[in-house]
Amino acid sequence: MLMPPFELHNPASVEEACAIAAKLLSAGEEFDWIAGGTDLIPNYKWHINTKPHVISLVGLDASTISMTEIGCMARLQDIAESGDAHPLISMAAGKVASSLIRRSATLGGNLCLDTRCFWFNQTEEWRSSIDWCHKCDCGTGADCRVIPNQNELCVATYQGDLAPALMVLDATIHLIGPEGGREMLLHDFFKLDGMTRNVLRPGEFVLKITFPDDAGQYTGSYQKLRVRESWDFPEAGVAAAWKDGDRSTLRLATTALESIPRRHDEQVAESAGDIKALADAVYKEVKPVNNTALPPRYRRNMLKVLIKRACEE
Repeated sequence: MLMPPFELHNPASVEEACAIAAKLLSAGEEFDWIAGGTDLIPNYKWHINTKPHVISLVGLDASTISMTEIGCMARLQDIAESGDAHPLISMAAGKVASSLIRRSATLGGNLCLDTRCFWFNQTEEWRSSIDWCHKCDCGTGADCRVIPNQNELCVATYQGDLAPALMVLDATIHLIGPEGGREMLLHDFFKLDGMTRNVLRPGEFVLKITFPDDAGQYTGSYQKLRVRESWDFPEAGVAAAWKDGDRSTLRLATTALESIPRRHDEQVAESAGDIKALADAVYKEVKPVNNTALPPRYRRNMLKVLIKRACEE
């Protein structure tokens, strides 16, 4: 597939990146951020929501990896192998795609993955040969192909691996842009809409992730359902963490079942440490749709298995 033309900008600092973003916004120009490019470049080759400008974050000094902070440009292979990150984060990073992709992919890019759907993640020729979808309608006003007769909500699925592991460690996400910086808990970063995806404002990007001082006291597990044991996006994912084996401190989060990763504090509280009751409660909460490789019913049933495996570890 031929890459569409775009102008690449290479800032050497956070300040320069924000200045370039501000200049393009004031000129009414659209742009994308690029880190490792393992998601954006394939989408551009397939002509999926391309922009005339791309701002690279490669030149930024944002690759810190520690128990209390991980920079947006930290490579997933480094997170998995360095021994400096929390073991749960290393476990989740090590299950992303293949080692070749992990050497390019970054923390920030994994968190900001575009949502995926059968009707969206195809070549432009394939999409135009049938009908456009709500997420990429090219001005046609097309309805959603997964849930017919509606074009108000996109149900494309979020399939990042790191988000649930970060969520159960109470991670805080730090954003930066032309209007300055802001921060929030990671589970407040995502929006239940496959097009909007998150709360990033125009010109903002993810700068880093930080953790509470007691994050190192938590142990946990990340369990992933996928078609193949390497390479594939998760069809369902579960992260669990607890402090000193105390089930009363249990935190649980899921991914690849909806348009957002989700932390299940309410279901954990209601289950009162009963893992079967917790699995049943989360099963009732999530509602996957038929837009990934495996059928929704199978993914939902396997969710119970993943929860039990994560908690047993």
